[in-house]
Amino acid sequence: MKHVEFINQIIRRKVLEAEKIVIFGQNISAGSCLSGLTKNLQVKKGGLIINTQNSENTLVGAGFGLMLNEVSSIFFMKQQDFLLLGVDHLVNTYNFIRRKKPLASFTIVFIVVDQGYQGLQSSLNNFGDFCSLAQVPGFTITNKADGEKIITSQLISPGFRIIGVSQRLFNQEILQVNNVYSNKDNTFFQYTRGNGATIVCFNFSFPCGWELYNKLKAKKINASLFSVSAATPIKWDTILRNLKITKNLIVIDDSKSKNFSC
Repeated sequence: MKHVEFINQIIRRKVLEAEKIVIFGQNISAGSCLSGLTKNLQVKKGGLIINTQNSENTLVGAGFGLMLNEVSSIFFMKQQDFLLLGVDHLVNTYNFIRRKKPLASFTIVFIVVDQGYQGLQSSLNNFGDFCSLAQVPGFTITNKADGEKIITSQLISPGFRIIGVSQRLFNQEILQVNNVYSNKDNTFFQYTRGNGATIVCFNFSFPCGWELYNKLKAKKINASLFSVSAATPIKWDTILRNLKITKNLIVIDDSKSKNFSC
């Protein structure tokens, strides 16, 4: 199964579980449906699916407004860069809303255009740049294990968060790997245990880490493989304990930003 097909499958399942949810974004139920990310979305009676215009500042504000009125919503954004237009809401409106501890959810799911240079409006690929603006909870999807856990636990849970998906990975086969440990917040995952090296992957670099792990294993070097799925601060205790055993650290981060997630 392709990466985007798997994510779409979980999103469709979770959306159907929600009561009176509002799903909105440009062409989310028309055309390519964001390259298949939002294909065949359906909601229960009382819910809405809205194809919107390009006005990201207004749409981010609308999501927060729905949240204040105890209506859960998901804004699917076709490109991470466009969230720059909603930065005022991302910082100021969110800082106002989080003090009220709303019962509804608002989730922004955006596509990170990270296939290479594709014009002036596709220069950002570092998820952490946005999350660091106001300590916004954010999660990246890189494989079957983290996708299942993050989308299931975060997509329609009370509160606000951002979930990023990589366009570069869309048409690749979804990596089916079993994680041996994940913390309760699903901010990082451990996939293998070994005493030869500690591999830690950031942003959307997990497939590179998995490839490296297998190459080391072929040379009889067993490594511990971690993927950090959140851009907001996490506790590093588990990774540091492992590093004390292996004494060898390999960091992989595919961010373009000078403010690397790692």
